[in-house]
Amino acid sequence: MKLNDLKPREGSKTAKTRVGRGIGSGKGKTCGAGHKGQKARTGVAIKGFEGGQMPLYQRLPKIGFRNTAFATKLTELTLKNLQSAIDAKKLDPKKPIDEDTLLKAGVVTRRRDGIKLLAKGELTAKVDLKLTKASKSAIEAVEKAGGKVELAPEKPENPKKLPRKEGKAKKSGRKPAKKAEKKKAKGSE
Repeated sequence: MKLNDLKPREGSKTAKTRVGRGIGSGKGKTCGAGHKGQKARTGVAIKGFEGGQMPLYQRLPKIGFRNTAFATKLTELTLKNLQSAIDAKKLDPKKPIDEDTLLKAGVVTRRRDGIKLLAKGELTAKVDLKLTKASKSAIEAVEKAGGKVELAPEKPENPKKLPRKEGKAKKSGRKPAKKAEKKKAKGSE
């Protein structure tokens, strides 16, 4: 077989239908849209419209809840990627490896809410890791290679996750301290 013999599999590539090119093509004049009416025009989306009757998707109750806005978004790090970074001399296995080290070495592109170690692939180097999370099997694989995994607390970078500051009074036009002082002064006269 030569390069000039290569061709795509039969039926995988089909020519684009050219509409409005005469009656002989089978898609001439109205181009397959039929005669007049709303459906013959462009910019019409009738999917789910039931002629003014309350559509089915609005008749049924809303159910469920998605936690995507508040979910912890972690960057994945596999044992395979970690080992290949060590082999490529991007990481020094003798020094402790934390999230900042992984980021600087380019092993992960971003941190998000933390980094999670997953047990995909094999690890042969003895490493000391400090990460946000790690799967049980990943921890076992690191310990089997002679290293250890220290799990650090998550960093709440999302403002929605930050704990609320207590003891802050609502801002109003008046200052409550001066008002209390005036009352005390009137009472003593």
